[in-house]
Amino acid sequence: MALAKELLEKLSKGRRKAEEEDAKRRAKKLGLRYLDLISVHVPTEIKAMTLVPEEKAKAAFLVPLQRVTRKLVVAAFDPELPEAETIIKELKKEHEVEVVIVSKTGLEHAWSYYQYVTPVSKEISGRVEINEKNLKKLGEEIKTLENLSEKIETFESPYTSEILEIVLAGALALSASDIHLEPGELTGTLRLRVDGLLHTAYDKLEEVKYKSVVTRIKLLSNLKLNIQDQPQDGRFTINLTDRDIEIRTSVIPSEYGETVVLRLLDPRSLKVNLEELGWRKDDLEIVRAELEKPNGLILNTGPTGSGKTTTLYAFLRKIVNPEIKIITIEDPIEYHLSGVSQTQVDQGSGYTFASGLRSILRQDPDVILVGEIRDKETAEIAMNASLTGHLVFSTLHTNDAVGAIPRLLDLGAKTQILGPALSLVIAQRLVRVLCPHCKKEMRLDEKLTAAIKKFLGRLPARVDKKPYEKFKIYGARGCERCGNLGYRGRTSIFELFVVDDKIEEEIYKNPTEIELKGLARAAGLVTMQEDGILKILEGITSFDEVERTTGPVLWLKK
Repeated sequence: MALAKELLEKLSKGRRKAEEEDAKRRAKKLGLRYLDLISVHVPTEIKAMTLVPEEKAKAAFLVPLQRVTRKLVVAAFDPELPEAETIIKELKKEHEVEVVIVSKTGLEHAWSYYQYVTPVSKEISGRVEINEKNLKKLGEEIKTLENLSEKIETFESPYTSEILEIVLAGALALSASDIHLEPGELTGTLRLRVDGLLHTAYDKLEEVKYKSVVTRIKLLSNLKLNIQDQPQDGRFTINLTDRDIEIRTSVIPSEYGETVVLRLLDPRSLKVNLEELGWRKDDLEIVRAELEKPNGLILNTGPTGSGKTTTLYAFLRKIVNPEIKIITIEDPIEYHLSGVSQTQVDQGSGYTFASGLRSILRQDPDVILVGEIRDKETAEIAMNASLTGHLVFSTLHTNDAVGAIPRLLDLGAKTQILGPALSLVIAQRLVRVLCPHCKKEMRLDEKLTAAIKKFLGRLPARVDKKPYEKFKIYGARGCERCGNLGYRGRTSIFELFVVDDKIEEEIYKNPTEIELKGLARAAGLVTMQEDGILKILEGITSFDEVERTTGPVLWLKK
């Protein structure tokens, strides 16, 4: 019995191999690309499949696979069949069609995806066109997390795509950066990250609906539906009239099912103008001066999600012009910038930060952005590029600006190169902005007023004290305009560590972090916490927010 089964498997594999070889020969004869839809993961998009009804696709032995903007990939057994020619000719009226040759077994596999095509015309798919009126309507109805919860609670449609549409539209309406779907023993939970903090939107998603939504997300993200015990990463795009919103998908196995995180990359949420990031006037003058230099290494430090990439993008937007060449290497490319050549790390093909940076230098760039310095090789190439006439931007994971130097030395950077190469180190965090419509003024006692005045007196001379002389402090309240959260949006708090001659000389001696902090303070460093407190005195944020991101304000506790 086992022998017969083994023989049948061998025969089946032989037939499959012969079938795919035949498809390869036909593709070569026609001068078209061949695609194996069985061995290779099928890049099928449901939205593309809706362009040709199932019965017509089967009659013509073809199937639309992918659509990106106007380009459409169509898999066909024989594009010269009359039925296939008719459909391809019709598709070419609105698309740039690329035909690929596949086997019949491959087609049958792709056709199985038609089961996920629903009659809902506005469903979400690989590249999504949400009905603008529907999106606007949902945006008007979903003002708070409670509104979103009610929408999901009263949802009665049999189509999973509509639940996902409500979730995505709600996330966009509430300006969420991430959507978290977490399975429980009996029900699933939906949480949204708004302004850096997670909030529960709905915690009673039935198991069947939860699994159905996860399957839908995996399908849109070109992930394997039959794999549930391994992590998977993918992406899809919501295509709107005025912008494309990219969704990054991460799926991991957990105790009660699969946990999903969707990261929303909405171009509207990206502040790319340098002046809009939250700089004080004196800090902004330093940054502008460094950006005008033809060479140097500018580092931005902080944990994941602290706004480092947004700041570096703002630098690029500030200096971009047709007379200079700007190239980036990122992991991944988060937003596309006009006038900038952007490349992405690909570990599979060996295109790492180090190898990519080496290749970029052969392209004769004026400005280079390296997504992150993670190792000695990348650090050395970046520093040498700075010394040979390039302006280099990058990020580093440290707790503060001064900590960048010990971190680079730990990576193996040479002191004789680090000092001359490094020009500016920035550290930043994001704090939530108080809702201007409902923030409440806090009562100040004499002790706190005196402490704040003493704090202002300790600040370096470069900080203009006048805007803070008649200060007021506000706290969060909550209203419909901010979703009852008390905050709406975020701004950055910064500290700048300028590498001047004294600090460069000290770097040669392999200094401790304490020694560097002393020198930086003497040179006029304003810490992130101090910058945050100045934003409190301007009525922008609250003490709770600054302490959440930078730790306790010690003189406040005395």
